[in-house]
Amino acid sequence: MYRYEQSGELMGLQRVRTFCLADAHIVCANEEQAVDEISGALDLIEYVTSVFGLKLDTDYRYRLSLGDRTNTEKYYKDDAGWEKAEGLMRALMKKRGSKFEEANDEAAFYGPKIDIQMKNANGKEDTAFTVQYDLCMPSRFDLSYVGDDGKNHRAFVVHRSSIGAIERIMAFLIEKYAGAFPLWLSPVQAKVLPVSEKHNTYANDVLAALRATNIRAEVDDANESLGKKIRNAKQEKIPYLLVVGDKEVEAKTISVDSRDAGKLEITSLSDFITKVTEEVKRRA
Repeated sequence: MYRYEQSGELMGLQRVRTFCLADAHIVCANEEQAVDEISGALDLIEYVTSVFGLKLDTDYRYRLSLGDRTNTEKYYKDDAGWEKAEGLMRALMKKRGSKFEEANDEAAFYGPKIDIQMKNANGKEDTAFTVQYDLCMPSRFDLSYVGDDGKNHRAFVVHRSSIGAIERIMAFLIEKYAGAFPLWLSPVQAKVLPVSEKHNTYANDVLAALRATNIRAEVDDANESLGKKIRNAKQEKIPYLLVVGDKEVEAKTISVDSRDAGKLEITSLSDFITKVTEEVKRRA
């Protein structure tokens, strides 16, 4: 999607002009079914955020965004529709037992919405993603269906995103983890550090074995001291550092330093691959 933001509104990955949005439009037979679909969308959002390690009411919160009936330029004119839609969504949030705040004049043009609000490192709150009740576009597009009674009925539409703009959720995750991503999310999961140039061949063999099992890895074969290589990798917050020197080359092993658990025992490459593969599968 493309959006020509106003001057001063662009901000890192949180607000960009070109972005990829995970979006869906769910066509429903009536208001009650639409509310059920909204609840299902919130279930999906809570599942997706839990996978990323985000907690409701800690890392994000719900906001019920309402429309201003008097602002006919900003909102679709259908007072009765707005009243019913807002009432149904308010009742849904109470039924779910979810904490939420109501915000006037924050709805979309075409209907009320439930916003998932997150704060960035500066304390500024942004809408990460949203579930919207559309009471406007079905009428504009004459979106209807033939019911069991053989008559035409107006359809209802729910707009929902399970994760929002990919760029924006990346920005929130970068700030939540301060760059120290869980293993499964880390762009580089392991870095191989040869002690000296004569260990580069074995280091590249280790790299090839890791990549063959879909472990994202790199080799630091720069002509630098091991201490500097370790320091650089730790500054990059790489989950696993694999040191290879004379002993490791001779025994075909690796020395493992974990970002989260410190130094581990010297191990075989196959055992390390098994451990990391399992850890990724568990999204630990």
